[in-house]
Amino acid sequence: MTETGKVDFTLQEGGIGVISFFHPSHNSLPGLLLNKLAHTITQAGENESVRVIVLRSEGERTFCAGASFDELIAIQNKEQGLEFFSGFAKVINACRTSPKIIIGRVQGKAIGGGVGVAAATDYCFATQQASVKLSEIAVGIGPFVVGPAVERKIGLAAFSELALDAGEFRSAAWAKEKGLYAHLFETTEEMDAAVLAFAAKLASYSPEALSALKQIFWHGTEHWDTLLVQRAGISGTLVLSDFTRNFIQGFKKK
Repeated sequence: MTETGKVDFTLQEGGIGVISFFHPSHNSLPGLLLNKLAHTITQAGENESVRVIVLRSEGERTFCAGASFDELIAIQNKEQGLEFFSGFAKVINACRTSPKIIIGRVQGKAIGGGVGVAAATDYCFATQQASVKLSEIAVGIGPFVVGPAVERKIGLAAFSELALDAGEFRSAAWAKEKGLYAHLFETTEEMDAAVLAFAAKLASYSPEALSALKQIFWHGTEHWDTLLVQRAGISGTLVLSDFTRNFIQGFKKK
């Protein structure tokens, strides 16, 4: 399933569950992949053998490019738009409601929905190449679905900066300063060693204590099941605009 992307789950020694996603177009996330990713996160959370989850993507240059432009341009009505953007809501909510701590591993650029995925993890490692950009407002849709997760992690001021300056990347150092990343590394190899060591440490802790702590981390987000779907409806309507369609067509011609 390389053409349409894939989501893999492996259970490593010590109860470390690794969820990895891939799409040939810079790890963008079409609807089927979003749904499978959300389902895999939920399943890992319910697996008693899993003590901690590592969420990562494959490849070197891009962690996640966000929404698939091919799928965006194919949306024909509000119902299809709601269904597509609800995929990002499902992934964020799956991370939020998982009883397991989720460690993010970001090896490259995070764009749009990719920033939301990183923000939905509980503790995130990244390389110096992991710059971030919320490009949605430039496309004409706005970061409505991922916004609550990003704002929760980096604050309203930094979220506003990212959301409005939609054409510019912010460095990984900026993202770490704002709280999106906990640690930065020069190389992927150094990051992976740190991720594995930290995951092993967490896996040695009390599962009950970690689960209770996670509930505290996400306190006040219980309404997100409804909120993120409402936000998906906003994006799902805006994606039908002439502005968005013209932008995507122009981008694809470059």
